[in-house]
Amino acid sequence: MSDQLKMSSGKMGGAVECLGLTFPSDAARREHFLGLLAEKLKDPSFRKQEGFPQGSDEAILNLSDPPYYTACPNPWLNDFVHHYGRRYTSEEKYSREPFTADVSEGKNDKIYNAHGYHTKVPHKAIMRYILHYTQPNDLVLDAFCGTGMTGVAAQLCGDHSEVQSLGYIVDGEGNIKQPRSGSSQSGWKNFSKVGARHAVLSDLSPAATFIAHNYNAPRNPISLRDITSASMEKLHSKFGWMFQTLHEPSHEIIVSALSRIAAKKSPDLSEIGAVGAINYTVWSDAFSCPDCAGEIVFWDCAVDVENGAVRDVFPCPHCGAEQTKRRLEHVMISIQDPALGTTIKQAKIVPVRINYTFGGKRYDKIPDKADLALADKIERSPIDGTFPYQRLMPGQETRRNDPIGITHVHHFYTRRNLSVFSFAFHELPYELKWAVTGSIQRGSKQHQIAITRVGGPKAGDGGATAGHRRGTLYVPSNQIEMNPIVLIRDRLSAFEKAVLGNYSHRPCISTQSTTSLGLPDNCIDYLFFDPPFGANITYSELNSLMEGWLNVITERNHEAIEDRHQKKDVNTYRELMARCFREAHRVLKPGRWMTVEFSNTQAAIWNAIQTALQEAGFVVANVSVLDKKRGGLNAIVGVTAVKQDLVISAYKPNGGLEERFIRNGGNSESVWDFVRTHLSYLPCCIEKDNQISFINERDPRIIFDRTVAWFVQHGMPVPMSSQEFLSELWHRFVERDGMVFLPEQTSQYDKLREKSLASPQRELFVYDERSAIDWAAEYLRKRPSTYQELQPEFFGQLGAGWKKHESRPELLSLLEDNFLRYDGNGDVPSQIHSYLSSNFKDLRGLDKDDPRLKAKAKDRWFAPDPNKARDLEQKRERALLKEFESYKSAPGRKLKEFRLEVLRAGFKAAWGEKDYKAITGIAQKIPEEALQEDEKLLLWYDQALTRMEADA
Repeated sequence: MSDQLKMSSGKMGGAVECLGLTFPSDAARREHFLGLLAEKLKDPSFRKQEGFPQGSDEAILNLSDPPYYTACPNPWLNDFVHHYGRRYTSEEKYSREPFTADVSEGKNDKIYNAHGYHTKVPHKAIMRYILHYTQPNDLVLDAFCGTGMTGVAAQLCGDHSEVQSLGYIVDGEGNIKQPRSGSSQSGWKNFSKVGARHAVLSDLSPAATFIAHNYNAPRNPISLRDITSASMEKLHSKFGWMFQTLHEPSHEIIVSALSRIAAKKSPDLSEIGAVGAINYTVWSDAFSCPDCAGEIVFWDCAVDVENGAVRDVFPCPHCGAEQTKRRLEHVMISIQDPALGTTIKQAKIVPVRINYTFGGKRYDKIPDKADLALADKIERSPIDGTFPYQRLMPGQETRRNDPIGITHVHHFYTRRNLSVFSFAFHELPYELKWAVTGSIQRGSKQHQIAITRVGGPKAGDGGATAGHRRGTLYVPSNQIEMNPIVLIRDRLSAFEKAVLGNYSHRPCISTQSTTSLGLPDNCIDYLFFDPPFGANITYSELNSLMEGWLNVITERNHEAIEDRHQKKDVNTYRELMARCFREAHRVLKPGRWMTVEFSNTQAAIWNAIQTALQEAGFVVANVSVLDKKRGGLNAIVGVTAVKQDLVISAYKPNGGLEERFIRNGGNSESVWDFVRTHLSYLPCCIEKDNQISFINERDPRIIFDRTVAWFVQHGMPVPMSSQEFLSELWHRFVERDGMVFLPEQTSQYDKLREKSLASPQRELFVYDERSAIDWAAEYLRKRPSTYQELQPEFFGQLGAGWKKHESRPELLSLLEDNFLRYDGNGDVPSQIHSYLSSNFKDLRGLDKDDPRLKAKAKDRWFAPDPNKARDLEQKRERALLKEFESYKSAPGRKLKEFRLEVLRAGFKAAWGEKDYKAITGIAQKIPEEALQEDEKLLLWYDQALTRMEADA
């Protein structure tokens, strides 16, 4: 029986096993390990680990469920790995191509929707990667785990029906089959086996790991249902009176209700009339008219309920002067804050609309006197129990509401919602804390009404609510106070549907920084990372409310983001990510794979990730698409979000390559050793819609770039020029459709190429001088042209994508430096001869010295053969380096315009000469964004800084 099954049986009185130890019950297991964790927490050195969260011993112990989950660095990670992992041995056979298929998985899933978070990858998408790269019982690490979907995916890889839901076939022996490219079902091949994998999950955020723990912990569905039922009865009994409203009351009933509200501590209005259960109350800001100082309730004056719209311009109800929201100032009122023990000033909000259910139907009403009296009574009543009242940390989001007096965690909630959440979080069973954390966002003042849906909801659909502005802590002027009892009920219902039950392979979860995982070397079989990307989301700020409830707060020093309040620029972000990737590289077994999801539109962040990966020792083999179909909480509306995420597949080269590189000392043989190894990791074929795609990573120039990055990462210059590399490349390897293959890879490609409708086309985008040269080379190889013929085509490529600070090359100069022109003397070059004889009927069959052919060929530019290209490159490089010297001696602190090709050639030469100061000196002269947005410059610059620090 597995640990997980034993744990579940333990909840019903049976013994459990955990990491080789046997306990009489699961409660005994938890008590034992909590005692050990309590001793660990007393050790000051334990708390000095990178990423250790802010929280008392008691708060950390209250959340933790060791050894499977700790709200701090998990001291049992090594034990978990030793217990379940396999020691790395170079004799173990393992071979995978990168996962190249574009993945599209929706988010309308019972597991995905059980608890909200700022970003998530659907677990079914992650399952595809895990099944591709691993086998049952392998160790999978997600060190930016968020809500723990990688743990869920690892467990569900052991569920036949879940695997089959991905479109795979599972045979009787658990073999998973997928179709070979272009084949029928009969041609499907085995590629993996059904079986759960062991997951190690970690995140810097205590909020994230708490959610991940609850997603992955085993639950007994029957027991959970009983706990839920009893807990909901308690909530209704204690707080139901707070969410009553009279249904179509008479004047006499209103008077009676006012009397009861004044006299009773917990007035039950159902004893005097028909009452409905409040679904939500709309509160609206009160503003002061700048013309007459009269009070303007925003809802009453600006909202057009009939047409479902907010007016941009509206009259003051007192003086009639036309107003806009921008002109108005909040009415500020003094409020006694018992939690802070002082009087504070907050923006005044007024209840303007109540949505309630009576007799199974929904109704809307304007609050009557009884509603107002009840709301006022609750706001003045003390709260029984504890609740978070920390001052929000400094930050753009956490301090954005300071002007309206929302400065502490408890200010985000009305008094009655705070009362319910406080009781539910602290007094109900541990299993239900998750339902509270899943409700506190919608139950806060951030929740905004959708004006366009006012008056039109169907019964039971949640009314006209719209949610909060994702990726922010924005408090709107028309906010919804949701009934928290209903919210908790709905979360518990969703939780029941998402329970994993008795799945085996419960993950090990830790709260810490990825910069120092504390795992053994070469112990992990596969990595799946979905890290933060630049300034997309400041997780520590957005998690501050939930972590206020948990009473354990993110340690921000190691938060890998770009944020001006934390004084972290893109360089800091890249350095932190490089540290994380180096740690990932250390723990991953040689020859194994890492998947990195990327979601950011900024080139600087893309280059930061690419550079950090390369500096850590990873080699990128493929980039594909992950389409989540429906944006996540941030992707729906975030200004820097993208609809489709990119998925980077990178590998850790096998140990033999490293050993040979050291032995050969980075000579020319090391170049070809790397290329051979790299080609073996690349996909042989990518097919979409019965059409073969060009594999960018097999482009000769990209292979050269990967080689340069590999040598730079090892502190060595590449011992040959790009043209020497390209010339030798075709002698050593095989070319297919402009791509480079190992000889043994060509048969697979050729078979699929025969079935393809057309040859693969490389997409070339012109954005700088190098890409302009590549475009011209591709164009001229297919169609040798005169300057007049080429010019309009070339100008058509120079669009808005051109890099801001990059000088635009003159076409004639670009041609003279990189290509050859036939001047009419001697035989017509073969490249031009082939083109003309194929495209002009009257020139077919003519010899290369025929006057008619020579006349047509005269002044046509063409791509040189390798030998000529080498000479041209040497000439061009001398010119580039001469210009680089002028950059070094140029007066002034900044270069306003420059050629990236000059900088690349200069940085490369300086690197070879170990003149790191030249690199860093020029880097200071160019705009920061120009450096950050060029992957090659960034790599040389970053490595130059590293070498200078090492030599200091």
